Amino acid sequence: MNRNSFGDVRVFVEVARRGGFRAAAEHLKQAPASVSEAVHRFEERLGIKLFERSTRSVSLTPIGEQLYARSLPAVTELEAAVSDLDAQRDEIAGTLRLSAPYSAGPFFLDELVARFSSIYPAVNVELIYDDQKIDLMSSGIDAAIRSNTLLEPDTHAVPVGPELKTSMVAAPNYLDRKGKPDRPDDVLQHDAICYAFGRNGQLAPWRFDGPDGDVVINPPPKIVANDMRSLLHFAARGLGLAYVYTEIAAPFLATGAVIEVLTDHVPPLPRYSVNYRSKKHMARRLRAFVDLAKSSDRAQRRLLMATKSGFGA
Repeated sequence: MNRNSFGDVRVFVEVARRGGFRAAAEHLKQAPASVSEAVHRFEERLGIKLFERSTRSVSLTPIGEQLYARSLPAVTELEAAVSDLDAQRDEIAGTLRLSAPYSAGPFFLDELVARFSSIYPAVNVELIYDDQKIDLMSSGIDAAIRSNTLLEPDTHAVPVGPELKTSMVAAPNYLDRKGKPDRPDDVLQHDAICYAFGRNGQLAPWRFDGPDGDVVINPPPKIVANDMRSLLHFAARGLGLAYVYTEIAAPFLATGAVIEVLTDHVPPLPRYSVNYRSKKHMARRLRAFVDLAKSSDRAQRRLLMATKSGFGA
């Protein structure tokens, strides 16, 4: 059925539902002559008479009644669907699909999503934890929370979450055997426990502050895993050096299972970003999430500044 045919069906249903051409025309905001022409065109196409017309009234023929009975539910359902879309333009609703690395959840994202869901109860959130790079054009994901190295080209990115402090750690017994590294280049003489992004095997580089700026080292790995807690367990067993987030390492550092090395050379990593495709046709639910992430970030920074100034709790 082409577009004109479907439009004629809707006009037919309105004439039958309203009991006349003029009433249908007022509802459809069309001229009575246009409504009459659409019904006539529909009858000519079908080769049947749908209405009995007189100067005083319009009534359905028996076959017209059959077509009306079958057409009315479909037209009503379509009108409801369009009405729902109109409502969604006015309210923040629907399903928001997010992808994020596992580490983002305990750092900040679980709390951010919980706040978002409380503020916008009409939005359903699908949060998929996966460290792999996401193709925003084909994955069906609305936004990906990723580090700068995994951002999609030609997309928008909004920084979010805390500064990502990092530590180089090893077990005391490992350092007794191998010695402590004094400079970033020394790590090449050590066994490396490396982090991999998801199933694609891309290894996270080890970044250091050097005398001439940033130094990036990609040591040959002895062990590779895509979970930093596993890296820490391997390091605690004396199997090598691990480059990990300080917050995740904190329990191991507190017990002495691992200790930090190269503390003057390990810088914080860039913060995560909310990565999304376009601002022009951005769904209201995604805009609301991005705005909440921005406001949360500003509030966190104000709190941090106040704390550093001695005015925070």
